[in-house]
Amino acid sequence: MNITHWIDGKQYESIPPRTRTLYSPRDGASLGTLFLADETACELAILSAQRAFETWSKVPVKERVQPLFRFKQLCEQHLDDLAESVSKESGKLPAEARAGIEKGLECVEFATSLPQLLPGQLLEVSRGVDCQSRSFPLGVCAGITPFNFPAMVPLWMFPLSIACGNTFILKPSEQVPSTPLLLAELLAEAGLPPGVFNVLQGDREIVERLLDDPRIVAAAFVGSSPVARAVQERGTLAGKRTLALGGAKNHLIVVPDATISLTAKNVVASATGCAGQRCMAASVLLAVGDCEEILAAIEAEMKLLVPGESLGAIISLAAKERIVGYLDRAEASGAQLRVDGRGITRPGNYVGPSLIDHVTPGSPWATDEIFGPVLTVLRVKTLDEALAIENASPFGNACSIYTTSGQVARYVEERASAGMIGVNIGVPVPREPFGFGGWNASRFGMGDITGTDGIRFWTKTKKTTTKWSSPAKESWMS
Repeated sequence: MNITHWIDGKQYESIPPRTRTLYSPRDGASLGTLFLADETACELAILSAQRAFETWSKVPVKERVQPLFRFKQLCEQHLDDLAESVSKESGKLPAEARAGIEKGLECVEFATSLPQLLPGQLLEVSRGVDCQSRSFPLGVCAGITPFNFPAMVPLWMFPLSIACGNTFILKPSEQVPSTPLLLAELLAEAGLPPGVFNVLQGDREIVERLLDDPRIVAAAFVGSSPVARAVQERGTLAGKRTLALGGAKNHLIVVPDATISLTAKNVVASATGCAGQRCMAASVLLAVGDCEEILAAIEAEMKLLVPGESLGAIISLAAKERIVGYLDRAEASGAQLRVDGRGITRPGNYVGPSLIDHVTPGSPWATDEIFGPVLTVLRVKTLDEALAIENASPFGNACSIYTTSGQVARYVEERASAGMIGVNIGVPVPREPFGFGGWNASRFGMGDITGTDGIRFWTKTKKTTTKWSSPAKESWMS
């Protein structure tokens, strides 16, 4: 099977100079041959988006959202097919794949509310003087999305962007190219005009083309922090509006008064869900004081997970080997592997859940984004010591506190250096209309990618100030 592009409302296939054979992380089964875009495909996609923008940008917002209503319904009708596509190309468990799509569809639902969110403002600022603001679309926009959420992260971007009146070019990860094509087909079935949404398959070369091209006026990215920084710098240098979300090293703080069973289940779900391959995954557990009973419960909960049944696959063999390398070095350094995820022999790319205890601050497994089902434990004496470690991290996506004390929760919430905070929640992803976005080296650019910040990112505002001279005492009005 050839995996190609979606340009001007239909599949586009040419003889490309470069191809790539893809295999499923779940079991190694062939997924087909990916056609990487060449200069011709890139040019056709941009020209198609430009032509479509001339018409689409002038469509009233109430009409622009109508295809998105139908698109959401179609996605729900085809949820099993979409989830299977996500699972086989990313390695997620089917339930995880469904959950990610459903979360993405919340963003579609939010986009359909734009007729109520884009009315503008009108205010009489002085006698006889009015100020009015209105939002306008930007033009041709691009989204560059990662392997770990083939449907959800694109759904963070393009529904809101096209509802705002833009046209869109999606460049998905070359590791998960099929699901975006299914979304494109459903958008076409929902009645979205050709050229409003396009998909270009490619790697770094295509990303750089999109970032450098002056006809693309805005770009959003989700991926690792080093690449996010490079994308933001390159896009900004090219004069386009750019928002790039990066990686994380999320800290969970546990204090002795935390509820044992709730904490153990929640922490393990956060650390191992999606095989730890998400930027909101728990990565470091900061155990304050005597938390041995809670740690024992976490260990027991982890040991219940079965790779391939209750734990998903790692995206590639290279990623699996990198994760195992961290475990090897941690053990050699003297850390204790209370749960050891090495040595999984079933077909596919699997690493079992892993719990590394007695770790020193500053070690690579305590600071690096491992991006696997690995939880590192740092033992500290005080809450302030835990916060000092969290604050010292260059990242800033999420921080969670497990406690039964509202005072402790508020203390952490006010002092943690992260954009998303959880209280007894290990994956504190905000729901619409609250935006998704971290702090520090987890985000480059201003604002969040979803919610009301997303509306601001995908639009520009025009302000009009009007003054009319006072009418004569006698005129046709009197």
